[in-house]
Amino acid sequence: MRVIVVGGGVAGAVSAIALRRIGAEVTVYEAHADPGGQVGSFVSLAVNGLRALESLGCLEPVRRAGFDVARQRLWSASGRLLGDVPRGRLSGDPMRSVTLMRADLVATLREHALRAGATVVTGERLVDAARTGDGVRAVFGTGRTDTADLLVGADGLWSATRTVLDAGAPSPVYAGLYGVSGIADDVPADARVAEGTFNMVFARNGAFVYLPAPGGSVWWSAQVARPGEPDLSGVDEERWLRRLGGLYRSEEVPSAILRATTRLHRPTLTHTLAEVPVRHGERVVLLGDAAHPVGAGQGASMAIEDAVVLARHLAAAPGVPGIPDALAGYDRDRRDRVGKMVRAASANRDAKTAGPIGRRVNDLIMPIFFRHFYERSTAWLYAYEPGSPPVHARTGV
Repeated sequence: MRVIVVGGGVAGAVSAIALRRIGAEVTVYEAHADPGGQVGSFVSLAVNGLRALESLGCLEPVRRAGFDVARQRLWSASGRLLGDVPRGRLSGDPMRSVTLMRADLVATLREHALRAGATVVTGERLVDAARTGDGVRAVFGTGRTDTADLLVGADGLWSATRTVLDAGAPSPVYAGLYGVSGIADDVPADARVAEGTFNMVFARNGAFVYLPAPGGSVWWSAQVARPGEPDLSGVDEERWLRRLGGLYRSEEVPSAILRATTRLHRPTLTHTLAEVPVRHGERVVLLGDAAHPVGAGQGASMAIEDAVVLARHLAAAPGVPGIPDALAGYDRDRRDRVGKMVRAASANRDAKTAGPIGRRVNDLIMPIFFRHFYERSTAWLYAYEPGSPPVHARTGV
């Protein structure tokens, strides 16, 4: 089986690993010259994503590229502790969530994909695809074409594959949040930055996330609530820090971290996507954010799960003629779980954009929820077992 994977980020790289594992010949086409690079901030992988990586044999390199985070604490704008729970896992699970820079995650997965025998082609953006005989023909912006038995659209929120598959597919919409992240050094010792703890403050102007990293720095992300879509261009680091300092001036710990900041990452807008009605055809399938952006710290983990489940269904198919049924089975397998995650992410986003009344309600409800219901309400997410794609005798990866 020959497969074209569109997108060289997390979803594309892990798809290549999973598909090589079952013996497919894989070529990854990435629009950017460097699909990793210093793009974005840090990402977290919960245990469901880590177990999916473990099933592909690439858990340990990812863990080495980041660091374990055992606990998650949630705080009100006034500094009241609302909840203290295991981070990205159930309390009895010995595995720990891992946090790392997105660029390091992409680089680690891409290196594993290359070692597994995948080919990566950069600087090629998909513009069209069509059935040709028993396969699919992909056309790229440079005029390059390629044919395969299957095309996997792992090209993210602004997926070209999604539009090729369905011209009426929904487009991303601004979600009322924008993000600015950075790194702080020499944060005052009295700030609440306990080692191995991920913290989220439900602040007056949006959530503020922070956690200590190895070496003594603090990684942080301000998720600013703003109804109208802002223009994020043309503002330098000093002005961004002044702006954020004003927005979070009432929150003690975020203010201290902002004052100690030494580096900012590029600001980004947060978008939502309506349910994608067409997620696969007979020889084209969407995966990860191209099919279902979720956020809430689960975007990468859900994409990794997708790749494992897709590979399992393809491995069980009776060769190339079985691809359409395998894609349909993959979609059925993932639809309910992903839909539940999308609803959970929406509730998470609403908590970050709540107004004064909503914040007061959350301050009353959250301590009760985290104390009595959190474990039961997240068991479906963290206890998930994705299965393991069979290792093909020829590739042996």
